[in-house]
Amino acid sequence: MPPYCALVAGAEPIVPRFADDKYAADSPLFVTWNTRSSRPGRAPRLRGCIGSFEPLTLHEGLQEFALISAFRDHRFRKIERSELEGLECAVSLLTDFEDATSYLDWTVGVHGISITFAHPSLLTSNSQSGAPSPLSSSTYLPRVSSRQTFTATYLPDVIPEQGWDKIEAVDSAIQKAGWSGSITEDLRRSVKLRRYQSKICTVGWDEYIEWREQQTAAS
Repeated sequence: MPPYCALVAGAEPIVPRFADDKYAADSPLFVTWNTRSSRPGRAPRLRGCIGSFEPLTLHEGLQEFALISAFRDHRFRKIERSELEGLECAVSLLTDFEDATSYLDWTVGVHGISITFAHPSLLTSNSQSGAPSPLSSSTYLPRVSSRQTFTATYLPDVIPEQGWDKIEAVDSAIQKAGWSGSITEDLRRSVKLRRYQSKICTVGWDEYIEWREQQTAAS
């Protein structure tokens, strides 16, 4: 928990002992902070989640995005020292990226989704040459600047946690990407969707403190 060292006076970081390889070159990583509920049976509440689709070594990526997701997720205020005992941290390594054949070509509970789409005003009208077929994951998007292209992603575990079906998840991702207009079937069909899976490791406060004490005693 890098935020522990950032928030607790005198706490020194412990150098990880696992291999610092380029696993993330093929498997991007995300770091998620959750606040554990004090009530039994209640799901944890999201406290921050940011990651990268770029190649990173594990040591660098975990340290960087543990801090960014804790202190720079614009949706939440910064994590404070008083919260640490009630937090859990999940690391997701993303794998098995595939281009979907349609915006519905993925499975809830198995896949995460990454979407890209152009501003609807820039989409070409359907014609007999090159127009995407119904429900296609469009391979034809106008060449536009990044300001006119919308992107968003949801990790595999987020969608079932929210109770969304496929269309609800895609619509939410479209809004998450920054589109505030109406969501039409034509807009959904213009989406370029990539599906992926993930491997997740979740650690709570007690587990982290126990590990830290063991590492300190062994050094």
